[in-house]
Amino acid sequence: MSKVSYYTEEGLKKLKEELNQLRDVERPKASQAIAEARDKGDLSENAEYDAAKEAQGLLEMKIAKLEEVVSNARLIDESQLDTSKVLVLSKVRLRNKQNKMEVAYTLVAESEADLKAGKISVTSPIGKGLLGKKVGDVAEIQVPSGALKFEILEISR
Repeated sequence: MSKVSYYTEEGLKKLKEELNQLRDVERPKASQAIAEARDKGDLSENAEYDAAKEAQGLLEMKIAKLEEVVSNARLIDESQLDTSKVLVLSKVRLRNKQNKMEVAYTLVAESEADLKAGKISVTSPIGKGLLGKKVGDVAEIQVPSGALKFEILEISR
């Protein structure tokens, strides 16, 4: 069963660019490496040929997986997002109840997650714990180091 994933316009564009790079640049390189190794003689004792074939197989698997992801990707219309509760693409400002520190995250698809940019995956423990919560709610989230409590201060898009 295929898994539908939701992406921003920027995230989907990056996925498609990566897929095109693999198909248009990496695939011909792999074919060229096999052809060069084949020209070196006896294939039964040619480790370079075996390595090139294996690399090509791994590349084809990666391309197939990425094609499936792109075909099941859905673009999110950010103007239609409901800001009354935390959803994918919500920007959430939180206060850690233990140390009173405030943090802000944007919930994104797993492939778009980038903690340095403040983007966390909806499939991460914190992302899952925040989904569906409203301003004023306290989300108790189980993380590897224990339980965290976050108060939702603001939800925007």
